[in-house]
Amino acid sequence: MPDSPTVGRRERKKAATRQTIADAALELFLEHGFERVSVRDVAERADVSTTTLFAHFPSKEALVFDREEEVEAGLIAAVRERPEGRSVIEELRAHALKSWVPIASDPRLRRFAALVDRTPALREYAERMWMRHAGALGAAIAEELGREAGDLACSALARFVLEVPALIRGRRDPSAAVETAFDLLVHGWRSQCESEGAVKGSGKG
Repeated sequence: MPDSPTVGRRERKKAATRQTIADAALELFLEHGFERVSVRDVAERADVSTTTLFAHFPSKEALVFDREEEVEAGLIAAVRERPEGRSVIEELRAHALKSWVPIASDPRLRRFAALVDRTPALREYAERMWMRHAGALGAAIAEELGREAGDLACSALARFVLEVPALIRGRRDPSAAVETAFDLLVHGWRSQCESEGAVKGSGKG
């Protein structure tokens, strides 16, 4: 395959251009606010044409969530490509520890989260994106376990897993927070959150 090196270089260049655009967009949005920055501003900062920008990103909002396809693909791969003998929940736990803990520890996350929280268009986009991820992950889990599409347990698991990044944000020990969240899934609420003395009415004569 003599053209493989060329294809590889082309893909690397494409990925580098995409990353340059995303980085430029986030810098501008953090500096000036999402509404005050135009797509043309982003293209100029990244030194590309607006045509090139839209070839990589279908909308202005997508510039902020540049890893959404990668995130979903990683979740699906964790379910479908897990090692033999590893449960879906445990592989998703491992994926969260590997992929989400480093992000939760990134000091830039707070500024990014604040940008999304104060921008209605980004909040709406994030919610739609979250629902797409939940649907895709729930479907992958159901298929992998031989359940019907839309199976309640599989859908619930997918939604819980996708709440983990928000649950661990700002925690002193994100890894421990991930472990606690998944232990709740594996062992249940009572064993994790209710000691004998914490049950309402216990200890009263």
